[in-house]
Amino acid sequence: MPDEIYDVCIIGGGPAGVAAGVYAARKKMRAVLVAESFGGQSLVSAEIQNWIGDIALSGLDLAHRLEAHLKAQNGTDIIEGERVTSVERIEGLPTHGPAVAEPRLWRGVTGQAGLFRCLLASGRVIRARTVIVASGSRRRRLGIPGEDRYDGKGVAFCATCDAPLFGGKPVAVVGGGNSGLESVVDLLPYASKVYLLHRGATLKGDPVTQEKITAHPNATIIHGATPVEILGDVFVTGLMYRLADGVTATLDVAGVFVEIGSVPNSELVAPLVNRTPWGEIVVDHRTQRTSCEGVWAAGDVGSGLYKQNNISVGEGITALLNIYDWIHRTPRPGVATTWR
Repeated sequence: MPDEIYDVCIIGGGPAGVAAGVYAARKKMRAVLVAESFGGQSLVSAEIQNWIGDIALSGLDLAHRLEAHLKAQNGTDIIEGERVTSVERIEGLPTHGPAVAEPRLWRGVTGQAGLFRCLLASGRVIRARTVIVASGSRRRRLGIPGEDRYDGKGVAFCATCDAPLFGGKPVAVVGGGNSGLESVVDLLPYASKVYLLHRGATLKGDPVTQEKITAHPNATIIHGATPVEILGDVFVTGLMYRLADGVTATLDVAGVFVEIGSVPNSELVAPLVNRTPWGEIVVDHRTQRTSCEGVWAAGDVGSGLYKQNNISVGEGITALLNIYDWIHRTPRPGVATTWR
């Protein structure tokens, strides 16, 4: 309803957001979850082997399970296909103390003071007492000539999605972390040759996957390589790179897969919270609170050391339970009621 004030607005449909949504329903909180889609970045994964409880499942299967679990609950409103563009604090009456601890004051429509206003891309406005930012992250780009021009014409960001398009053709993968290694594995059944370019002297990804790639005759690893330009005509025809000694070389490839990490989707709360130099929202890892009272963050958008689905679930639950304590003013022993 237009005048509704929610206990919590959860932003994001990945593991962190869905976990928070499920727990909000179980706590009988008035909650709304806004998501463009379900599943997070894992949606494009062909196979996930570390989701606890399942030996293996696809990213699409995981997304369907998360969505089904959330929708099986009663009490959490869901707004699908929408994106939150900004979160603003509505200043006014205090946000602490007995006056706002009384449910009838912050569950009703009598006043907006001390609330948050979440603006959606459609122009719709959601008002909530608290916010959980679980908006995840997006793929990082190389920022070199040719990347934008040939995006979708040989430049790709998802090997799981696009590997079949490069059957019998040579391709390059840029990145030495897990996403880069997994892309090579996804491409090897299709491409005639896969080059893996990494700026460092050693790869950073999973050792088991490294061994699999190293042992494959159609995979070549090039260390100390920095991409300079993506070449092409109508489609990609090559990748120019520079080695640590300054020597420049070119690979004749039909595709370039960019796998150099991600950028946190934290811009929507940038004016409100402290962020790391990399854009992650700084959180108290005991509670998932941010530097802004009333805002929590969970999952890949936060400053957690490890970006994993299972960890994101735990962070989402931690955030929601701490919000429940915060609203009812019954903090758990040893957990501070404020954090800056």
